[in-house]
Amino acid sequence: MLTVPVRQLGESERRAVERLLDLDPYAGAQVAERVSARGLAWWRAEGRILGYGTRRNLESICWLGGNLTPILATDSAVAAFAEQLSGEERLCSSIVGRADAVLGLWDRLADHWGPARDVRPNQPLLATDALPAIPVDPEVRRVRPDEVHLLFPAAVAMYAEEVGVSPLAEDGGRAYRRRVEDLVRAGRAYARMVDGEVVFKAELAVVTRRTAQVQGVWVAPAWRGRGIASAAMAAVVHDALLRVAPTVSLYVNDFNRPARRVYERCGFHRVGTLATILF
Repeated sequence: MLTVPVRQLGESERRAVERLLDLDPYAGAQVAERVSARGLAWWRAEGRILGYGTRRNLESICWLGGNLTPILATDSAVAAFAEQLSGEERLCSSIVGRADAVLGLWDRLADHWGPARDVRPNQPLLATDALPAIPVDPEVRRVRPDEVHLLFPAAVAMYAEEVGVSPLAEDGGRAYRRRVEDLVRAGRAYARMVDGEVVFKAELAVVTRRTAQVQGVWVAPAWRGRGIASAAMAAVVHDALLRVAPTVSLYVNDFNRPARRVYERCGFHRVGTLATILF
């Protein structure tokens, strides 16, 4: 029997939550960004943070919103979170985080929340704090607000290719377009354009005081195999390190060997393994 119950955390425990997030700045980056911007009040954060451990010694947390993300979840915390969540309807679209915790949760929740659309058990988590040693592509730049209409089709194509479903399915893409617009306005969307067409794109999808996390890296199909990705990605890393955060991080599917070679050339090294369960 579990002796430490799971509880929903509030703003009074924000300092303890931030302490845990600082211990895992890469795997917990998305949660850290949300806590920094909106705190722990669920009506502002659009999600809940569950805690495991005593009030004097918070051991693990679990973000439950659009995604379910365990942070520093020990085996006992995983069991406790799963026991709590198994009685709830699944509302999240994915479970993502450190592989051992995610796969442990899924082992316990599959009968309640399954089936999954896809299970990605081995996603190398990479980071760098050094400017790339390779030349950067001078044509890669931040996307301007008046260029969202050019970036959006490329973002849709990337999402459908990576996730396996279209971001236009639920609401015609309105929410996804707002997300793209927000990233552009914040100076966090990069592209190389040729004759008004996006041939490379990437975004700093998550930014904390510890890291800028790159997502949405995409090369237009007609431009693949031409060797543009390494220099383009180097340009993103170079700008992010000089302008945004002290490190740049990302995660990649283990089977995507071309992308892994690109990231290695740009100076990334492995700092862990994530897993993702997609619904």
